[in-house]
Amino acid sequence: MMSNHNSMNNNNDPKIELHLHLEGGAPPKLIRQISKEKNIDISGIFSQDGHYIFRDFRQFLSVYEAATSVLTSPNDFYRLTKAVLEQSAQNGVIYTEAFLSPDFCGGSDMAAWRDHLAAIEEAATEARHEWGITMRGIVTCIRHFGPQKAKNAALCAAETANEFIRGFGMGGDETFGTQGNYSYSFDLAREAGLKLTTHAGEWGGAESIRQATEDLKVERLGHGVQVIEDLSLVKKIIEKDITLEVCPGSNVALSIFPNIKSHPIAKLREMGVKVTVSTDDPPFFHTTMCQEYERLTDAFNWEQDDFKELNKAAVSAAFCDDETKVRLLKELDTK
Repeated sequence: MMSNHNSMNNNNDPKIELHLHLEGGAPPKLIRQISKEKNIDISGIFSQDGHYIFRDFRQFLSVYEAATSVLTSPNDFYRLTKAVLEQSAQNGVIYTEAFLSPDFCGGSDMAAWRDHLAAIEEAATEARHEWGITMRGIVTCIRHFGPQKAKNAALCAAETANEFIRGFGMGGDETFGTQGNYSYSFDLAREAGLKLTTHAGEWGGAESIRQATEDLKVERLGHGVQVIEDLSLVKKIIEKDITLEVCPGSNVALSIFPNIKSHPIAKLREMGVKVTVSTDDPPFFHTTMCQEYERLTDAFNWEQDDFKELNKAAVSAAFCDDETKVRLLKELDTK
């Protein structure tokens, strides 16, 4: 049973999201429409009622890549960005940082990447005017594509770093290789002035987080929840002021934790870890930012003030410029 108080107010409450994969936000309807236009049969990735369907994390990755495979042109990514940002705005999101992968946008070819990025940025500008949502991009390499492809992604990031492209990170299969295998790419991005994050502690345990903080020297951790397995490491990430991009619904959907009540987000917060709330790949995990807030309210009795505190922590950890942060804090305080 959802809390009535929160269900009524959640849509309007302003929210900050730091961990959203652009392709992972693709509405199934849009992917079906584009595949139909291109005469590509990917019907096997959908359930009878039209949702994405997968059994486990490995299959999720292959379904994700199949869905993404129909997105081949800058215009496809323009349509994708508009659709994703419209859904986010409907859930009260006023600022989102989306992961963009050059591997999916023209195969890491620099000219193709620039064309795709221009289309994404155009859509983001329109979304800001239409729905009041601000988007910034974090370029990501895909871990299981290997360190060489990661270098190409990092180069694309470094060459296009600007007010829109603010960070560099890594997604994909966390059990592939070590974080340190990608240090060249992260060094390249850091030298270009980009902020850094990486998926760690979703599947790879506390060791993956240790590698991320020591070898890659990231400022944020994508997920990071398995840090709870090592209390000395919890202390270290607090000391280093590292913020976690926590995606509770995603973690439960992929069976990392059996349910929201057993999720460590509240415990980590009580210990002094900076935590934020995001959806990761919302249509894949049957979630929205409003639903995340509702589930957390029901599990931990969090109220509006708790979420305001989480959102202020998210603004503080956001990769945008200070002027944007000041504006976002004002928007949070007016509600």
